[in-house]
Amino acid sequence: MVIDTNNWNTIKNVFSKAQQANMHANIASVSRDGIPNITPIGTVFLNDDGTGFLFDAFSQQLAENLKQNKNVCISAVNSSKLFWLSSFIKGELRPATEDEKLRVNARIQSLKWTKGSKLIWSDFTYVREFNVNSYRWIKYPHMMDHLK
Repeated sequence: MVIDTNNWNTIKNVFSKAQQANMHANIASVSRDGIPNITPIGTVFLNDDGTGFLFDAFSQQLAENLKQNKNVCISAVNSSKLFWLSSFIKGELRPATEDEKLRVNARIQSLKWTKGSKLIWSDFTYVREFNVNSYRWIKYPHMMDHLK
């Protein structure tokens, strides 16, 4: 997949804010035996040309996994409270329709008796709409062959 300059600049911006909030990114790799591993690394840097680098001084398992498979997934999440609070404040809420309330209640019905359900799922009054602009299939060989 080729990432154009606009998308790369957006990725760099999100990545930078995530690293400011968390001081690290997570790098997922897979061992020779197929065992997944997540390594937090605080020294991941993105260049302007769609590349990046990291200082890999302490991550023994990541280094071992990369000998077998150089493909990784890097996760950088902006966990800043200000970021999330502002997204809730700036986001547009609207009253939920009766159909939307029925759908959410049907989904949580089996857990409604629990204390946790009463604490977090007791007030479904407003919804926040979103658009899906792209997607990427996560591939599980053999398990998803029927979806082709």
